[in-house]
Amino acid sequence: MYYGTYLGLDKVLDAQHPVSFQPGNEPAHDEMLFIIIHQAYELWFKQILFELDYITGVFSKEKINDNSEDMNLVRHRLHRIIHILQLLNKQVEVLDTMTPLDFLEFRNLLTPSSGFQSKQFRLIEARLGLELDNRHHKDYYKRTNEGGFTKNDYQHITETEEQPHLLTLVNNWLERIPFFREDFWQGYVSKTANGKHHPFWNDYRAVYAAGLTEREKNKIHEFDWVFFEDNAVGFTEEQLASLKTSFSPTALRSALFIMLYRDFPLFQTSYQVLDALIEIDHLMSNWRHKHLIMVRRMIGMRVGTGNTSGAGYLEGALNKHYVYRDLSGLSTYLIERKKLPALPDTLIRNLGFQL
Repeated sequence: MYYGTYLGLDKVLDAQHPVSFQPGNEPAHDEMLFIIIHQAYELWFKQILFELDYITGVFSKEKINDNSEDMNLVRHRLHRIIHILQLLNKQVEVLDTMTPLDFLEFRNLLTPSSGFQSKQFRLIEARLGLELDNRHHKDYYKRTNEGGFTKNDYQHITETEEQPHLLTLVNNWLERIPFFREDFWQGYVSKTANGKHHPFWNDYRAVYAAGLTEREKNKIHEFDWVFFEDNAVGFTEEQLASLKTSFSPTALRSALFIMLYRDFPLFQTSYQVLDALIEIDHLMSNWRHKHLIMVRRMIGMRVGTGNTSGAGYLEGALNKHYVYRDLSGLSTYLIERKKLPALPDTLIRNLGFQL
């Protein structure tokens, strides 16, 4: 096997065809850079989707052993996606070496094509858990006319959106975590009288409430709503909408418990998985922000080549297209490690390797 044959370099290196180089046009030097940057993005997007295939496959299983090889590979491959996204963020700096005047030399030749039409990027967002109803200007994503998707690409994206995505699968996994089984809590003595929930959460709520400042007192009502859907009285519809979560209260309690007791061996992999999902969300947002800044620099507030509102659309997507905001928001409800309720010995044995 020859190196170039194995990598298909004849096809890869012959896949750059600058429109400005065609007869009748004035060749624009930086169009080659523009094409190669975007082709490199698409290759890395393909790798991200390949990793997500494995990750969603593991989380689709009916039972998952958190200390299994599968989960360790999930953690490893999520971290690989993180490194790829870090690289893609750095890649924007290479594209930034092109000046606005350089871009204008060939920009009008690109219409109506647009980065908006990247099917693979939409598939990544959908696979991670970004649903159509939560997209900024969701009508943009239904277009199959000029500036939108081809019918085949639109159908592929739609079919992917109809399948269980990673957020749903992670939610189901968190809901199945068994560490609030009654037999694990034998010997636990609650310090809170007349609590409505599991003794641990009654105690935790009391410690959390005691640590709030005067200006934060309302957070205890948010705590009750987010984790138990209690005490909705007094919230406006707008406030309740802002507290709406993509994860169930049961899943969020499990995620918070993992974050609180992540130093126990059994939770180390689970915590790293959750932390990786948060980091992926942040890096996707960071990439959108870099893209927004670059577009403003290149075209100001002009309309995008794909007939979107250009920078205006990107700014809206930046603010709305978070997927794992609920997980990163759990830091709102953390307490100091030294104030954590002491766990019973029966549970500690199951959180370590002394099973």
